[in-house]
Amino acid sequence: MSPQRLKRAELVARASLFAALGDETRLALVRTLAGGAPRSISQLAQGSRLTRQAISKHLRVLEGAGIVAGARVGRESRFQLRTEPLKDMRSYLEHVSSQWEEALGRLRSLVEE
Repeated sequence: MSPQRLKRAELVARASLFAALGDETRLALVRTLAGGAPRSISQLAQGSRLTRQAISKHLRVLEGAGIVAGARVGRESRFQLRTEPLKDMRSYLEHVSSQWEEALGRLRSLVEE
């Protein structure tokens, strides 16, 4: 794969992560799953105003982005948080932040001269 296509593929993957996390319900599910233990849809729906079907739909979006992994255990699916994509996002945001800091530093130097 060419470097240009690789960059594009990386951007598409990252955009998918950001889009999946751009919903408050999905962020709440990630927060709940961050506790570490795999949880069923029924467990995730407890105390929520959302139906199990709605929870399932949100989990499928998170699963599609690679943020959670689902596994069948008997008759139910249990979902667990995958930290690797979140670590990648953090690294990406730190990289972008350092680029902005450098650009602001150059601007500051120009203004102060």
